[in-house]
Amino acid sequence: MTYAMADIEQDRKYSGCEHYQRKCSLLAPCCNRFYTCRFCHDENENHKLNRNDVEQVKCLKCQKVAEVQSHCVNCNEEFARYFCQICRLYDEVDKGQFHCKECGICRVGGRENFFHCGKCGLCLGVGLQNKHKCIEKVSQGNCPVCMEDLHTARVAAHVPPCGHLIHSTCFEDYIKTGGYTCPLCNQSMLSMRNVWRMLDQEVRNTQMPEEYANYRVQILCRDCHKECKVLFHVIGLKCQHCGSYNTCRTAENEETLDEVVTPQEDGGNAEDAEENEENLVAESDDSSAGRQESSSVGDDNMQLDQDGSSPNQDGGTSETVQGVCDEVTSEDSDSWQTAGESDPDGETK
Repeated sequence: MTYAMADIEQDRKYSGCEHYQRKCSLLAPCCNRFYTCRFCHDENENHKLNRNDVEQVKCLKCQKVAEVQSHCVNCNEEFARYFCQICRLYDEVDKGQFHCKECGICRVGGRENFFHCGKCGLCLGVGLQNKHKCIEKVSQGNCPVCMEDLHTARVAAHVPPCGHLIHSTCFEDYIKTGGYTCPLCNQSMLSMRNVWRMLDQEVRNTQMPEEYANYRVQILCRDCHKECKVLFHVIGLKCQHCGSYNTCRTAENEETLDEVVTPQEDGGNAEDAEENEENLVAESDDSSAGRQESSSVGDDNMQLDQDGSSPNQDGGTSETVQGVCDEVTSEDSDSWQTAGESDPDGETK
C-alpha cells in the first residue's frame, strides 16, 4: 500500500518550470518551438507569445504532440489539476483559480470571494460590492509606479479610497519611501490622522518670521477638494474644512492682514473635520474586513526641494513630509485588493 502511494506521488511530480507545475509544454506558433509556458517563451525570444494562439501541446512524459486538452491522448496523463481551455492554462498548484468571462482571463483567490464590476472592468472582493468608487475601465491601464499593465499583472492590485489602482507590491514600496498620496490624483491613500496631529504640534511650536506672521494664502485640499484661505506656515497649510495638510497653493491673490491673527488649531470647520474623521474611521474598519476577505489573493503566480526658508507652492517642505511619513505603514491603508490573475495575457475575450 505504501509503495502504491509512493508511485502516485511520484506520478504527480511535474517537470514544469519556475512559473508553473505541469506535465506538458506549449507549441508556440510564432516560432514553432516548445516552451513550458508563455513566460519561458518571452524570456528566451525577442517577441511575445499570445497563449490564445496555441493549438498544440506536448506531453512531457511520452512526448506525444496533440491538440490542446486536459489529458495526453497517448498515455492518458493528466497535465495539471487545473485546466482552462480558453486561456490554455495548466497549473498543478491549487490557488483557487477560476475563469472570469468578463475579464477574459483566469484569476486566483476563489470565485466565491469576488464579484466582477462591469464599470471598473475587473474582479473585486465581495466586501467592496456597492461600497467602492467606480472608475470606467480603471484596470485597463498601467500601474502609476512601475508603469506595467494592471489588468494582466501577476501581482494583486490595491484599490485606495480614490479608486485608482496600484500594484500591491508597488504600494508597499511606495509608502516605504514616504509617499502617501495617489500618484495620479494626489489624494491620501492612508489614514493620516496621527501625522496631521504631529504637524499641528510642529506648527504650534514653530513661530513664523514677522514678514509672514499675517500672510494669508488660498489653498486647495487634495483630500476633500475644497478651497479656503489660511495663514501661511512653512511647516504646512492646513485645510480649514477637513484638517488635512495634503494641500496646495492656488492661483488666487494672497493678502496680508492688518491685525495679528493666531493660526487656528482645530482645523477650521469643526463639523466638517468631525465628519471627515468619522468617514476615515468607517473606511478603515471596512478596509480591514476587505483585507481579511482577500488575504488569499496575493499569490506569486498572480493575483499599489524646498529648504523651508521661503514659501513654496505646496505649502511645506519635502523634508518635513518625508519625516512624518516614516510613522505611516501599510497597516494604516484604507485600500482593498483586487482578484489576482492566474496566467494573464494582454489579449482579453
